[in-house]
Amino acid sequence: MSTKIDQIITFTWCIVFQSLMVAKAKEELEQEIVEKDEQKAKFLEEKAPPIRTGGLSLAELRILCEELHTRIDVVDEERYDIEAKVLHNTREVLDLRGKFKRPNLRRVRVSADAILRSLLGSKHKVSLDLRANLKSVKKEDTEKEKTVEVSDWRKNVEAMSGMEGRKKMFDAAKGQNQ
Repeated sequence: MSTKIDQIITFTWCIVFQSLMVAKAKEELEQEIVEKDEQKAKFLEEKAPPIRTGGLSLAELRILCEELHTRIDVVDEERYDIEAKVLHNTREVLDLRGKFKRPNLRRVRVSADAILRSLLGSKHKVSLDLRANLKSVKKEDTEKEKTVEVSDWRKNVEAMSGMEGRKKMFDAAKGQNQ
């Protein structure tokens, strides 16, 4: 009786512990998202400060546009280099994957019910019992046919000893072959 109570208490503590772990993981995930957003905003402030175009003359606007175009060119070159590196790395990985021999898969027996459950999900409620429609066949008593009269081997040895015994064995073997 006390073991069942201990099991229930242990099970309850496990559920409480799991719920606390999930809550803690959720808090950490939210904190991580906030930190990433802050880092992104800080990075954008450093790399791309806001542009003030108000009160600039036409010549100053042209100079600003030229500066922006040169920055865009530099960023495009960096992007192209990074894309080339990523493409090169993915090709390397694919090449490495081809060098290893893949293991043979083992055959897994799956029942018709399991296949239907995986395909249809919760809609599958009918159980397919494929053996229900088979005929039942009675097994014949083959053991009765296999039993042979077993006699005392000592008598058999005494009877077969000497020349007469060998002649009997020869005659018996001849009679079975014919």
